[in-house]
Amino acid sequence: MAERYSSFNSNGSLWLLQRITAAFLVVILAFHFFLLHFVNHASEITFAGSQYRMGDISYYSLMVLFLITATFHGVNGVYNGLTNQGLTGTQKTVVKAVLIVASVALIVQGIRTANAFAGIPLY
Repeated sequence: MAERYSSFNSNGSLWLLQRITAAFLVVILAFHFFLLHFVNHASEITFAGSQYRMGDISYYSLMVLFLITATFHGVNGVYNGLTNQGLTGTQKTVVKAVLIVASVALIVQGIRTANAFAGIPLY
């Protein structure tokens, strides 16, 4: 029988965070689809409506948390998938650095966009 290999240490914090973020994302995605596809249909979504929703601190906070959680979950999954495929040494270090920089850029730009929608000044 084939041996199972995973770069995740099942006793490690990254393994646990991957599972926690997955559960959180399932709940938030359900909320997102319910709100933006059943309560408000796609044809009814407007820029002004998005600004109004982002003006609510609880909605804004949830969307920023969604952004950070999804970024971590996706990047951590990609990194571990590549590690499972045999990425090692310098290549592993370079990929890790690129993914970290891309994640930070995505989160910063996402928060800037959320702030613009919420009417928070960009400095």
